[in-house]
Amino acid sequence: MKTREEVIQYGLSFPDTYKEAPFKEQNWQLVRVKGSKKAFLWTYEKDGYININLKVDPAWRDLWRKAYKSVIPAYHQNKEHWNTVILDGTIPDEEIKRMIGYSYDLITDSPTKRIYEAVKKIPTGHVATYSQVAEMAGNKRMCRAVGNALHNNPDPDNIPCFRVVNSKGKLAGNFAFGEGVQERLLMQEGVEVINGKVDLKKYGM
Repeated sequence: MKTREEVIQYGLSFPDTYKEAPFKEQNWQLVRVKGSKKAFLWTYEKDGYININLKVDPAWRDLWRKAYKSVIPAYHQNKEHWNTVILDGTIPDEEIKRMIGYSYDLITDSPTKRIYEAVKKIPTGHVATYSQVAEMAGNKRMCRAVGNALHNNPDPDNIPCFRVVNSKGKLAGNFAFGEGVQERLLMQEGVEVINGKVDLKKYGM
């Protein structure tokens, strides 16, 4: 990969993306994510080469900078969270694609998305507590965020929020799912509910 067209085309292969040239100067062309409008791929020409800026986790940031001389602290962006990749032909295409994909994943990640993915992992016939879901989503302290996400479930058929109970095994209550709905769904999966509670030792993850 050496041209702007190649990297932009690859960036646009990711879901819900679009190209934009937001500045008066056409040298800067970005690929953004629809909805959030956040850019994960910045392209510009500098010193005779096409450069790209990509978001990076600090854990990978220094590894890539040490592995390739053409990966440097980001030009015009936060150098702790962004790298500049100089397309001078010294970095394998697959590695550049990997960096672009990683940048996309970081930009599109959100606590709510991680919460929903964690809930999907609760096996049929079992339950998980809010804190367990929070921990699976990467932060055991965001129990309140778990509750908010579950109450705004965009896809109940595929995100089984009814399998989430509190730390004592108590159901969420009628306000969350409707009268008796959570209990009925759990019992359909073989989970016994007694006085609005589930035995976590028997049915917990």
